[in-house]
Amino acid sequence: MANQQKAKGSTFEREIANDLTERYGEKFIRTPGSGAYVGGKNAVRRDFLHEGTIRIMKGDIIVPPNFDRLCIECKSYKSFPFHQLLQQGNVRQLEEWINQLVDSADPDDIKLLFMKFNNVGKYVVAEAERNFRYYRGINYISPKNNQWIFTGYTDFFNLNQELLQILAQPKLS
Repeated sequence: MANQQKAKGSTFEREIANDLTERYGEKFIRTPGSGAYVGGKNAVRRDFLHEGTIRIMKGDIIVPPNFDRLCIECKSYKSFPFHQLLQQGNVRQLEEWINQLVDSADPDDIKLLFMKFNNVGKYVVAEAERNFRYYRGINYISPKNNQWIFTGYTDFFNLNQELLQILAQPKLS
């Protein structure tokens, strides 16, 4: 069963990489092996890896140089407890995914969590402080990682495709 779930996740990562490549005309690639190569329990790897290696291995998608400040995590699952966002305000699974993303990213990175749920669709969770625009979204306050907006994937890109490209550019020294 684990191999089937891993294959499902890998397929979604490739789907996101291909979509971003098509949208921006630059090559996005699924990170080999994926799974937070330099985040979470693997954060110690940052101590001996070259800065360039860390940059490309910090999320599920290797981003091109013009998107140097972008860190992406991808999750593909059968279902998601949307009702908990409204009833409880805290969703344990979402909190774990955000923690993975934050652990993998550099502090000033644009952090995006892409999610896909069977027969429901694709979604994006983005930091609220980045001032992305939304048609509609659910505000999620993480007990550990500030405020996030949960919104539809297509809507997110319809409103923010250019802004994301600007925000993710490398900082000038």
